[in-house]
Amino acid sequence: MGVSENTIGLILAMASSAFIGSSFILKKKGLKRAGAAGTRAGVGGYTYLLEPLWWAGMITMIVGEVANFIAYVYAPAVLVTPLGALSIIVSAVLAHFLLKERLQKMGVVGCGTCIVGSVVIVIHAPQEHTLSSVQEIWSLATQPAFLIYVAATLSLVLALVLHFEPRYGLTNILVYLGICSLMGSLTVVSIKAIGIAIKLTLEGVSQIAYPQTWFFLTVSVVCVVTQLNYLNKALDTFSATIVAPVYYVMFTTLTIIASVIMFKDWSGQTASSIASEICGFITVLSGTIILHATRDQEPPPPQGTVTWYINGDSMKASEDEDLIAFRNSDFLEP
Repeated sequence: MGVSENTIGLILAMASSAFIGSSFILKKKGLKRAGAAGTRAGVGGYTYLLEPLWWAGMITMIVGEVANFIAYVYAPAVLVTPLGALSIIVSAVLAHFLLKERLQKMGVVGCGTCIVGSVVIVIHAPQEHTLSSVQEIWSLATQPAFLIYVAATLSLVLALVLHFEPRYGLTNILVYLGICSLMGSLTVVSIKAIGIAIKLTLEGVSQIAYPQTWFFLTVSVVCVVTQLNYLNKALDTFSATIVAPVYYVMFTTLTIIASVIMFKDWSGQTASSIASEICGFITVLSGTIILHATRDQEPPPPQGTVTWYINGDSMKASEDEDLIAFRNSDFLEP
C-alpha cells in the first residue's frame, strides 16, 4: 500500500519548516561574520554575499521554499499552511543555543500565541478554489478590488522604503518586515500561477506560450529579490528570535487578506467562520505585542560592576569581541 498524497504533503511541509527555521540562524551567523569584516547589511553593505555561511542559509531557505511549494501540489492548503508555524519554533530554539539570543519565558508565550492564532485562522479558512489555467488567475488578478489592493500595497512599500526606512529602519522591526510581507503577499499570487502553469504543462497542456505565465514569473522574481534584501537587513539589525515569528505573522496575515480579496474566499462562509478567523487575527496580533514587549527586557549589567565579555571567535562582530567594560563612573577622571 503506497503512501497517500496527504502524507507526502505533510512530510514536505514539516521538512520545509525545519529548513526555513534553520536558514534564519545560518544567515544570521553569516551576516554577523560579514559585518565584522566589512559594512553591515543593516546599513547598506553587501559583504555578506562573500560569506559561505550566508549562502548556506540561502540554499537552506530555497530548499525549504521549494519543499513548501511542492507540498501544496500534494496536500490542501489547510494542511500545509499551519505547519509553517513550526519554523518559528525551530528558529527560536536554534537561536537560543547557537546565537546565544535568550528566549525568555514571555517570548515562549508570544510564540505560542502566534502559533495558536495562526492555526485558528487556517482551521476556519475556506477551501481553496481549483484553478485550471493561467488565464483564470489572470482574470482574478485583474479584478478592480484586487487591483486596488495591489496599488495600496505598492504605495505602502514605496512609503516604507523612501520615508520610513531612512528614519526608523534601524529601530523599528516593522519597517523591514513590512516591506517583506507586503511584497510576499504579491509573490504568493505569482507563485501560484507559476505552479499551475508547471502542473498543466507536465500534464500535456503547455502554458509556456501565454504571456501571463512570464509576467507572473517576472513579478515573482522581483518580489522575492526585494523580500530577501530586506529580510537580510532585518536579520542583521534585530534578534532572529523576534524576526522569525513577526515575519511569519505579518506574511501570513497579508497573504490571507490578499487571498480573501482576490479569490473572494469569504463569500458563502458562515458568520461564525468569519468571526473565528477574526479572533484568530486578534490572537496573532496579541502574540506579536508580547514578542515586542519582551524584546528589550534583558537586564543590563548592574552599575558598579566589572563585566567581562569573553568570546574566542575572531569572526564575531566588534561588539562581541573580547573586552572589559567598567560600568562605574567613579573610575573615570572628571
